[in-house]
Amino acid sequence: MSTSLSTSGPASGQPPIADAGPLALCAREPRVPAERLVAEMVPPPRFDSVRFDTYNPDPAQPSQAEAVTVLSGFAAGLGGAHASGAGKRKWFQKKAPAPAAGPRGVYLDGGYGVGKTHLLASLWHATPAEPALKAFGTFVELTNLVGALGFQQTVQTLGGHRLLCIDEFELDDPGDTVLVSSLLSRLVEQGVALAATLAATSNTLPGKLGEGRFAAADFLREIQGLSAHFRPLRIDGQDYRHRGLPEAPAPFSDEQVTKAAYATPGASLDDFPGLLEHLAKVHPSRYGALTDGIAAVCLTDVVPVPDQSTALRLVVLADRLYDREVPVLASGVPFDRLFSEDMLNGGYRKKYFRAISRLTALARDAKPLVSQ
Repeated sequence: MSTSLSTSGPASGQPPIADAGPLALCAREPRVPAERLVAEMVPPPRFDSVRFDTYNPDPAQPSQAEAVTVLSGFAAGLGGAHASGAGKRKWFQKKAPAPAAGPRGVYLDGGYGVGKTHLLASLWHATPAEPALKAFGTFVELTNLVGALGFQQTVQTLGGHRLLCIDEFELDDPGDTVLVSSLLSRLVEQGVALAATLAATSNTLPGKLGEGRFAAADFLREIQGLSAHFRPLRIDGQDYRHRGLPEAPAPFSDEQVTKAAYATPGASLDDFPGLLEHLAKVHPSRYGALTDGIAAVCLTDVVPVPDQSTALRLVVLADRLYDREVPVLASGVPFDRLFSEDMLNGGYRKKYFRAISRLTALARDAKPLVSQ
């Protein structure tokens, strides 16, 4: 399914777009049809091939190996006659009730970089049901689906599924939290199993809930009517993206980045301040579509982000680029200087650390694009 991309000309200060030249994210204004939102509720490209046996538990963190065991059993428990042949079920047919024994949901409680998304995607892959009967998406994508289809149609669309996996569950917006909680309650009534990871929230202040992880109590309190359906599963550990790896590569020069953009088919080239301005004009739910067909993102003049709203939009873009394994080549300040000390010590600090972690990994991926 295609996405409509309107263009408004090349980014300010960049060479004009030509057949042989780089693209520009700033020239894109994606329009995403509702049917694409449903069709794309599968693990993103980075997690398309992950499985439980490709997860590498840290020997120093027993909770990681335990998570694999628990989630493998959870997936196996979702099999049975209810899953087979369910794809032919009509909307007007009554769905068999969910088994009464045991929680029908699991919540992965852990900090950034411990492999929660890897495990969540592995659960999706391991669940014995056709892909059309399993859904995987971020909290933002789920709220956008409700906005596109309406509440009742979303219940109908997802109510025929065996499993719904929600990555980066947000608790920042009370309205969205209530909306999704109501949606999940309806889906549980129809026998849909649930799994979720929790994104960093403004409720998670330094020293309040512990470094590098989130509190299951916060999640369960915010989804009050659903708490009985979730089993919290704690996963401790370090950020695997930097475990045993060298430091992130230093930023390149504007000339090196521009040259690499022209030499790399499918690369985009934007100046960073212009891109930050453009992100304010595109809904975050469309940031994935913004990167359609992009082989590498090249950014010149990277500077610290000026305010919290801009920083949070950049976090979403970093997540979508990471999901799609798009390398990021940049000049200017290093990625660990994108966010101010106040931001890194504030309520959204874990989101910012996750963005730094993921952008650093993508910067490593982009290093070969520069000719030595």
